[in-house]
Amino acid sequence: MPLRIARRGARGLVPENTIDAFRKAVELGSDMIEFDVHLSRDGHAVVMHDDTLVRCSDVKRRFPNRSSYFVSDYSLAELQSLDAGSWHVDQINLPADVRQAYLRTLRPDELCRHVSDSEWRWFESGNVRIPLLADALSFFAETEILINIELKTIPRMYPGIAKKVTTQIKHHSLETRVLISSFDHEQLLRIRALDCDMPTAVLTSDRLSALTSYLDAIDADAFHPGCYAEYDTLGFGSVDGALQLQTVAEVLASGRWVNAWTCNDESQISALSAQGLAGS
Repeated sequence: MPLRIARRGARGLVPENTIDAFRKAVELGSDMIEFDVHLSRDGHAVVMHDDTLVRCSDVKRRFPNRSSYFVSDYSLAELQSLDAGSWHVDQINLPADVRQAYLRTLRPDELCRHVSDSEWRWFESGNVRIPLLADALSFFAETEILINIELKTIPRMYPGIAKKVTTQIKHHSLETRVLISSFDHEQLLRIRALDCDMPTAVLTSDRLSALTSYLDAIDADAFHPGCYAEYDTLGFGSVDGALQLQTVAEVLASGRWVNAWTCNDESQISALSAQGLAGS
């Protein structure tokens, strides 16, 4: 059975990429948690998926006259003044068909089963904050869960992000439980230069040729292909619906892990599991 990887934590139930989302993912029995890292204007590593703050915070209300909403244009103090929770409550209170796509299938009974009234009041309190990477790693250090950190660099090209992240990982003694991935494969080379043993993974939404040779060239330990909607590279959305897993088989034969993102369909997960994928 593939690893159950909670992307951005238990984001269907809890505001994504928050300590609350990570705690809930642990409670629900996830094997690994994937989350994303950007840098603030003053160089602090923070946990956020999008390049901008608009979708997952109240930044437009707090800073209505700012010309930019890029994460990188805000200081850590400004970022940690934002409400990173009530947007999620607002989304759940909408009719299901107009919510953000990944929240449309959430059923009321699932929410009631997994989120308490006190948790819900906390999410809408205005006090949920964007975590520092250090905060997230402090939380994970008290668990046994595996961690996948995605370096979010394109288009902002954060200077020094690889070193900042590896330094924090080592500070929290999490080297043996962390996998670092990125769509910016140059960052994987920088990670390798900083630490010859820290596992790295090539993230892609494209089909890559001569893949095992490419992974060899950058000394990557894993391959993370997309299999979600327009990012599907494995064949679920193809004309004939046939999986095209020869490349995946070659990567697995080379001794590397393959973790597909983001697969939420049970039949697709079963198909991938039958091919030996490590996680989804």
